[in-house]
Amino acid sequence: MQSLMSHIRRVPGVVLDAVLPPRCPLCRARILEHGHLCGACWLAVDMVSDPRCSRCGLPFAHESDGLQCGACLANPPAFDGAVAPALYAGKGRDLVLALKYGRLFAAAPAMARMMVPGLLKIIEPDSVLVPVPLHRFRLLKRRFNQSQLLTAELAKHFEVDHMPGALIRARSTPSQGGLNRKGRFQNVRAAFAINSSNINALEGRPVVLVDDVLTTGATADACSAVLKKAGVQQVTVAAFARVGEPVAG
Repeated sequence: MQSLMSHIRRVPGVVLDAVLPPRCPLCRARILEHGHLCGACWLAVDMVSDPRCSRCGLPFAHESDGLQCGACLANPPAFDGAVAPALYAGKGRDLVLALKYGRLFAAAPAMARMMVPGLLKIIEPDSVLVPVPLHRFRLLKRRFNQSQLLTAELAKHFEVDHMPGALIRARSTPSQGGLNRKGRFQNVRAAFAINSSNINALEGRPVVLVDDVLTTGATADACSAVLKKAGVQQVTVAAFARVGEPVAG
């Protein structure tokens, strides 16, 4: 009977594969299972590798031995660590843009799967996954939050709580693109707030803050500061892509 039920549960997936054969979200090549990249695209993603800043995950060109980058030493961020599997370049950048602006939702599970290995030693049974929020006006225009899609995929994999509404974007801000480092931090100052109904559920628990791209860490820092003020003891940032060069200014 258990074997029969197992086969029955597989039927929807078999039907879906017959109607919509699994394809790579980037190149549309046939693959074995939905939510993956083909081998060629997977290998073409530039991965973040050691050495890197032990605080914000910025790649170093030399051995760091656990050191932090100059920006983190000068102004320690509110978050305690950051991980990202891919560099924001080439195929990694293509995935981010395809999801955010191309509405290629099949990219989200593929991106989340690439994030999993870096989070195996970070996400604990009592961890809470929290996406970086969009302002309601931008959410109405885009109709989805790419960070929330990644959060939901990671929560399914690790079987932990996620709270899509834990953080609120209290004010609309211009895009961070084109701003220097100082401008990015000023742009998101006081832009986020905690949802008061989630304070008790968050207090004392480790939080993983999920976003698609980590650049200067300005947005992650602003969100983490709000979470820490609400009683969260530890915040780790989990992004899919990391900008590999420091943003000046």
